[in-house]
Amino acid sequence: MKKTFLLLGSALIMSLNTSAQEGTPSAKIFSNFNYNMSAEEGENAFKEFEIKRAYLGYSHKIDERFSTKITFDVGSNSAGSEYTAFLKIASLKWEACDNLVLNLGMVGTKNFKFMEKAWGRRYIEKSAQDKYKWANSADAGITADYKISDNISLDAQILNGEGYKKTQSSNGLFRGGLGLTYTVSESLKLRLHQDIMPRAVYDDMNSSQTITTAAIAYSTGNMTIGAEIDKMENIDNVTETEQEMISFYGDYKISDNYTIFARHDDADETSKAGSYTIYGIERVMTKGVTIALNMQSWTDAAEGSEAEETLFLNIEYKF
Repeated sequence: MKKTFLLLGSALIMSLNTSAQEGTPSAKIFSNFNYNMSAEEGENAFKEFEIKRAYLGYSHKIDERFSTKITFDVGSNSAGSEYTAFLKIASLKWEACDNLVLNLGMVGTKNFKFMEKAWGRRYIEKSAQDKYKWANSADAGITADYKISDNISLDAQILNGEGYKKTQSSNGLFRGGLGLTYTVSESLKLRLHQDIMPRAVYDDMNSSQTITTAAIAYSTGNMTIGAEIDKMENIDNVTETEQEMISFYGDYKISDNYTIFARHDDADETSKAGSYTIYGIERVMTKGVTIALNMQSWTDAAEGSEAEETLFLNIEYKF
């Protein structure tokens, strides 16, 4: 905890000194109140207030080509602490030319950024690959974005593969990825991506793990819809094993401040073996403050399983 307070204190001091710097501080907090709606008769329904995540960041533009960014992610870890600070982003961005951008250091990964943007409600729930732990949102390595034309862009990444909470494993194998984004029009975008985790042992029982993703995002007027199909093959490098999932999401803006939204994940053919559904209404209270009242449910894939439903009031506040 002492280290956590030191990190948070450093972030606060950094924010207070912005008048003498040419950078931008930022903070984003996800909190909620939740109430279990599936308690058995005679049982007390579980309820709690939560602070799920806090991001503390600072960005600085060095010159026309170079900029840097640092972000601390304050949340739970496997040791049991709910408020431990992790270094999530510590990257150097180089705009090498008009068409090529490189990021080096602890960087945001490319695996599900497109889908997370289309879903648009990270403060309520992670996007599918993040939620079911198929890939990491940040890692140490290098990423590249290359714009082929106004409509087509390529991206690639070489990463340690362990995520931002761990160092490189003893096998020293990098995890790679290659993606293509096609902007059909201002309203319609398509995405293909493949993630590759190489094998450490070369025999008939081991193969490189791959995750192949196809996604679509469509927005027009007050409506946004998106969908993704994700397929993992050779799970944990074990030959001829696979999982597959589909996620659909969308929203409709009914006024300047109110939006209704819904999402459904079919994860029956994954290790989680179930389906996730969420629907609700979101209100923008003021710039930087958004709340959402929503119902979330999980249903196991086993025949006859009943949905476990939880009522949430999520809040995001940021600057």
